[in-house]
Amino acid sequence: MSLAAAMHHRFGREPRSQALAGAIADLLPPRAVALDLGCGDGKLAQRVSRARPDVRIIGADPLSPHGCAISMVRYDGARLPFPPNAFDVVLLIDVVHHAGSPLALLAEAGRVARSAVVIKDHLADRFGARPVLRFMDWMGNARRGVALPYNYWRRADWQRAFGDLHWSVAAWREHLDLYPGPLAPVFETGLHFMALLRPSTAPLP
Repeated sequence: MSLAAAMHHRFGREPRSQALAGAIADLLPPRAVALDLGCGDGKLAQRVSRARPDVRIIGADPLSPHGCAISMVRYDGARLPFPPNAFDVVLLIDVVHHAGSPLALLAEAGRVARSAVVIKDHLADRFGARPVLRFMDWMGNARRGVALPYNYWRRADWQRAFGDLHWSVAAWREHLDLYPGPLAPVFETGLHFMALLRPSTAPLP
């Protein structure tokens, strides 16, 4: 592992994973069955499960990582091999900006979600946001073979997509405490959000 990769793991990936797991765990309903769409190695979902042992999470990913930490299925990146409303919740954690067709990915997530979709992704409104996001994406994903279209949306783009899908926003957070203090102004402030969405067909709790 290079020095840059080691520094990213210690000061970026690990604190980020811990903070994300806690934020996701807080949003999941009791005894939910969740799909982690784009689960990668499954370690984030595993952390969520440890915080919420009442929740069952399985993964789906176009790649097939060796030794995935959770039960997962490989899919073609377009159509999930599940019927409508198969899961209480679908998680899309830093996944949508990797999609060639983000709106199609969101629609597919909504198809299999019975109650909610949880999204963690980026905002490209801040001055200089895109170069910083591209650097973060490359550091975290290039060596793992993840597609990097650098498809970052502004807040208005997200709102337009949710409107097109007839989804409602039940919760929205932008202060996630993903990075230690000195790194936050560069790598966090104004660049991230987590949202709890209700697809149009999902019943309210």
